[in-house]
Amino acid sequence: MDKKFIPVILLIALLILLVLIKINSTKEYPITEVCIKDSCFQVELAETLEERQQGLMYRTELQESGGMLFIFPEEGEYGFWMKNTLISLDIIWIDENQKIVHIEKAEPCTEEPCKVYRPTADAIYVLEINSGLTDKLNISIADEVVLKNKR
Repeated sequence: MDKKFIPVILLIALLILLVLIKINSTKEYPITEVCIKDSCFQVELAETLEERQQGLMYRTELQESGGMLFIFPEEGEYGFWMKNTLISLDIIWIDENQKIVHIEKAEPCTEEPCKVYRPTADAIYVLEINSGLTDKLNISIADEVVLKNKR
């Protein structure tokens, strides 16, 4: 290798290292727990369009304290349907202030067209948990939601 290229290569390597350090230092830990009142749910995240489209399709069960948290890029009135979803769910819409704005009890879709469950207010998060838990745990509209990062 020509010695005159060594300083250029070292400079490029240093710049790459600085970029990687910056990326790792600003990386946020993903939300893995959602708490409402005294109850917490260990959640899977659905952040990308593909993950949100897949959701909990084809699952035959969900752990009692499990769930899926859908994260949208901005607040909006996001509708959900239960096509290819095999378990009944409680669907909870949460706004950017982390307050519950709407709750639906959703059943698997058994014939087309599938019902679309729509909120009455804008939300940026949607939490799906096992059916009946909102009643059992007395979860209701206006409850505060805590999104926790686990390291």
